[in-house]
Amino acid sequence: MRALLLLVVTGVSLFGQAKTAIPRAQDGHPDLQGIWTNATITPLERPAALANKPTLTDAEATVFEKMAAKDLADVDGKSEHPLLAAAGSNGTGGYNVLFIDRGSEFARVDGVKRTSLIVDPPDGKVPALTGEARQRNMAAARGNNYDSVKNRPPAERCLVGFGSTSGPPMLPVLYNNNYQIVQTAGRVMILVEMVHDARIVRIGGTHAASNVRQWLGDSVGHWEGDTLVVDTTNFTDKNRFHGSGENLHVIERFTRTGASTILYRATIDDPITFTRQWTLEFPFVAAQGPIYEYACHEGNYALTDILGGARKADK
Repeated sequence: MRALLLLVVTGVSLFGQAKTAIPRAQDGHPDLQGIWTNATITPLERPAALANKPTLTDAEATVFEKMAAKDLADVDGKSEHPLLAAAGSNGTGGYNVLFIDRGSEFARVDGVKRTSLIVDPPDGKVPALTGEARQRNMAAARGNNYDSVKNRPPAERCLVGFGSTSGPPMLPVLYNNNYQIVQTAGRVMILVEMVHDARIVRIGGTHAASNVRQWLGDSVGHWEGDTLVVDTTNFTDKNRFHGSGENLHVIERFTRTGASTILYRATIDDPITFTRQWTLEFPFVAAQGPIYEYACHEGNYALTDILGGARKADK
């Protein structure tokens, strides 16, 4: 009996496996605080070469991870490369390897490595746009976007991080994939390293009036067991996450799964834009930090050159 009691007290099962210890805050909820990274080479959508493979064995993943590392080494000092094209700097070589911090491994969930951040639909692809969304986005693309600084994309103007790194949903991008979470009983703050965006989640709160529109939306949260559920609405129509509009609705779930991991799951609900809901899932991993200063506007002549180039093209 004493031996059995000792097993229970120390958290060790009769099958020899230690129970995962979840750090908890003073109010008893899981403690999400700390500095985290979601950097991974797992892409948002599943590549065609892995169309029927939602997961990889470690051996399979190692092959692709080595290829990704070689691609990254090859881009250093180049002005033309697919990675630079994806970053919008082909022809200029705007980035070298020193600035790129996208991670080196596929995201691991439930012990296996994932080939896409999207887990639903099962094909790992962003659902098709509705007809209304296609017309809306085509109309926006036809507009002259070079008449004013205000017409340029928010990330280019250093208002929010590019690629939805600030979220929601919070996606990994080319660099600065670090976040700091500060938690109290009534609020959770998520500081994003890129552009120093800060999200404030009001626990048990209600959404602001529908005419209040914000770059990162309006986030309220509640606990479902050991999972923090964050509901975000009231987006501005200027963010256009994958073509979405101001009716974008994102439901995020933060589940502390261990001493150094948070499982992050986000569902995108925008029936005016997408033909169905879709869901992302990937881990946030504890990072040493600190969160670094992100200087965006300082010494940035890009907007001047972009608008100046457009004026020359007009002539």
